[in-house]
Amino acid sequence: MPLPRPSIPLPGRERRRKISGWGRLARVEATIDRPAHVADVEAVVRRSGDPMIARGLGRAYGDAAQVEDGRVLETSALDALGPVDASASAIDVAAGVSLSTLMERLVPEGWMLPVIPGTSQVTVGGAIASDVHGKNHHRDGGFGAYLDNFALVLADGSTQVVSRETDRPLFDATVGGMGLTGIVTSARIRLTPAPSDYARVQTEKARTLDALLERMTERDADAPYSVAWLDLSSPKRHGRGIMQFGEVAQRDWLPAKQRNAPQTFEASRRIVVPPLPGSVVTERTVRMFNQAEWLRQRPGEHLVPLSKFFFPLDRLGGWNRLYGQAGFLQYQFVLPLGAEALLRAIAQRFADGPVVPALVVLKRLGAAGDGMLSFPLAGWTLAVDLPAEDARIFLMLDEMDEAVATAGGRVYLAKDARLRPDVLAQMYPRIEEWRAVKTNVDPQGRFRSDLSRRLGLDPQT
Repeated sequence: MPLPRPSIPLPGRERRRKISGWGRLARVEATIDRPAHVADVEAVVRRSGDPMIARGLGRAYGDAAQVEDGRVLETSALDALGPVDASASAIDVAAGVSLSTLMERLVPEGWMLPVIPGTSQVTVGGAIASDVHGKNHHRDGGFGAYLDNFALVLADGSTQVVSRETDRPLFDATVGGMGLTGIVTSARIRLTPAPSDYARVQTEKARTLDALLERMTERDADAPYSVAWLDLSSPKRHGRGIMQFGEVAQRDWLPAKQRNAPQTFEASRRIVVPPLPGSVVTERTVRMFNQAEWLRQRPGEHLVPLSKFFFPLDRLGGWNRLYGQAGFLQYQFVLPLGAEALLRAIAQRFADGPVVPALVVLKRLGAAGDGMLSFPLAGWTLAVDLPAEDARIFLMLDEMDEAVATAGGRVYLAKDARLRPDVLAQMYPRIEEWRAVKTNVDPQGRFRSDLSRRLGLDPQT
């Protein structure tokens, strides 16, 4: 584990500020601390009686990384990064390090993270709290599967190094536990080789959702990475989609120029969206964009830089501003295998309105991990971005929640901003097991968030 550096005084680091999730919906005021060292985190936890939660880069879409009138510990200054331990294929890293920084460090040395979500603008601590998954979950599982251990600041201000061997219940309650068991300050992560800085990607198109589901199922066994973009902007487009099946390219697959160049990982943004007075995401613009994307994408095999393949949206900085002041919702759910009829029905409901889905992504997921509140289970996950201006959306999503829960599925808490507490236990059957661990390590409910209050996750709230 990275050794804590000497503590420094915190005056000037504490301030009141308004914050929100990435969807820019519930904007609240909280006291913000930005500790630079582990000892500072411990001191804040010991001295403060406020409810508190950790916050990385603010990419939780809803209210998971905020607590109104409480204390938010921004972790991005916890940025220590150890050397790669090649003998163990692992690295020690502080919780505030972004996945972008980590990949920029690892890929030139011939390594990469075994699980990579859809954005690099996530901290290691956030990746653990959300047990993030990527395009390879159907084969390789989630982020938590590759953690050897992590350091956790508990409710009394002490630090405990947690592993599956030392405290399995606390380990499984923290991975996917939305930051509610304590403050993760560092972790030891296992790595996988990166033979090159390119992905070999096979692009295919399907004119209907049924054809797309069939093709993704066929490719499940031989495609390390798979993802599909769906067009639900009109019922007339029949859920058509573009699939990408990828793998990290071997060095000798590259043309001579790329093969002889040093490996790099460049995740820099090309365009930053400025603050906008209103939304540019309208029915007309979404349908035009989807049609342009359908025409632009060419079936066939391509070599694509890893950063472009894994993080296509990161090239547009501040893209959440496209939705204007009203913000947006991302509704991400998973349905088990065998519930494809419900998946089709939900996709059709989105296509029918009341608003046009701006971005729709489909992935195959593999077996559930060990995290008590981890999202993935074997089946299909659909993530749908929706402008939040129309109140009818919330009623529609409430109905979908019930159907998803009845089918044995669940909604992703890291993306959620409006789930009702009455369906939580059905979606997350290990919730009482999680609450028992939470009560044991945090009996007074020191670690809380607006999400935990809304869902009643903490028995003390």
